[in-house]
Amino acid sequence: MSSTEDICVVVPTIREYECMRAYFDNAREHGFDLDRLHVLLVTEDFCDTEEMAAMLEDEGVSGEVFDGSRREEWYENHGIAEYGHVVPAASHAETSFGLLYIWANDFDYGFFIDDDTLPHEDFDFFGRHMRNLDYDGEIEEVSSDENWVNVLYQNFEDHGLYPRGYPYAAMDETVETTTTEVSDVVASQGLWTNVPDLDAVRILMDGDLRGQAQTRTSKDDYTNDFVAAEGNYLTVCSMNLAFEREVIPAFYQLPMDENKWDVGRFDDIWSGVFLKRACDVLGKTIYNGFPLCEHNKAPRSTFGDLNNEVPGLELNEHLWEIVDRTAASADSYAGVFEALATELAEGDFEQYENGAFFNYVGEYMLDWLAALDELESLQTTPAVADD
Repeated sequence: MSSTEDICVVVPTIREYECMRAYFDNAREHGFDLDRLHVLLVTEDFCDTEEMAAMLEDEGVSGEVFDGSRREEWYENHGIAEYGHVVPAASHAETSFGLLYIWANDFDYGFFIDDDTLPHEDFDFFGRHMRNLDYDGEIEEVSSDENWVNVLYQNFEDHGLYPRGYPYAAMDETVETTTTEVSDVVASQGLWTNVPDLDAVRILMDGDLRGQAQTRTSKDDYTNDFVAAEGNYLTVCSMNLAFEREVIPAFYQLPMDENKWDVGRFDDIWSGVFLKRACDVLGKTIYNGFPLCEHNKAPRSTFGDLNNEVPGLELNEHLWEIVDRTAASADSYAGVFEALATELAEGDFEQYENGAFFNYVGEYMLDWLAALDELESLQTTPAVADD
C-alpha cells in the first residue's frame, strides 16, 4: 500500500473481471486519480489468477488477487486462522474478506463493485461516490408507514418494482418525502439500470424464468439522491457501493450458502439492515441514488435463485423488527453490532421457519468482531527487539 492509495476496491469475481477496465477508463475520462485505488479481486482456486493480475498490471492499477488458497494463507499470516470461517467460500459474501483486508491495511475507504456491472459514461463513478461520502447539506428524506423505503420509489407507478430483500409485509406502503439536512455520510449506495436487483419470487411474477426480470430500469427511473429517514430501513445492495472504513465492524457480509439451512442471497441485505440501525443509533447517514451502474446480470435459472432464497424468506420478514428494538444505547459501530449479535445468538426464534439460523448468524457476528479485534491488536502490538 503506497501513501497515495486510500481506497480499496473489492470485486468478487469468477468470470467477468475484465469489466474493471471500463471502471478504470471512466476514472481516466473524468480525471479521477487512479493512484488512489488498490483493487482486490476476490476469486476461487479454479479461476486464472495470473490473468487477473495481468489485467491489473496492464491497466497500471495497484491491486492483488486472492483465491481461496491465498485467503487461507492470509489468515495464517495475520494470526486469524481460527476466524477464517467467517468468510464463506464460493459465495458472494466473500466480500467480507475485502473488509478484513481493508481493516488490516488502514485504507480510509472501501468500494464494492460486482463483476456483472459497468459504469455509466455520464457519471464520474469514483468521484461521485467520494463526493457523496463528503456531502453535507440538504437532501430528500424518504419514509413510509411500514418503516421501509423502497429504493425504487421514484418511478414506482410505472414499473411497480420492489428490490431484493424488501419485506413482503412492507409492500403497498404510503411514501412520504421531505427535505432534511445531513452530515456524517458513511456509505454511498449507487443504484442500477438495465436488470433490476429483484428476488426470485418477484422475477417469477414478472414472467421471467432466466433470473433477470422482464421489466428493466433506465436512468429515467431515477430523479434525485435521497436518504431513508431515521427508523426506516432500506435494501443495501453491494454491487455499487462506497463506504468509510469506520463502518466495517457493523458491515459484516453475513455467512450464506454453505449452512445446514441452505439460506442464501441475504448477505448484503441483512448487513445493510445492521448498518442502517448503527447509523440511526450513531447519527450517521447512508446516501442513495447516483452514480448509477449498468447491471448486466447473466441469465440463470430463476428457480435456482428461488431455492437459495426460500429458506430465509420468513426470517427476512422479521430480522429488521429484532434489529429495530436492539442496541439503542450503544455508542460505537462495534457496540451496536455486538448488541445485535448477542440478541440473535441468544434469542429463541423457534416460531420462524429456520429460526435457528438467526442464532448461527449471531455467533458468526461475534466471531467477526473478535477477528477485527485480533487484527487491530496485531497492528498495535510493538515488535519485540532482537537481542
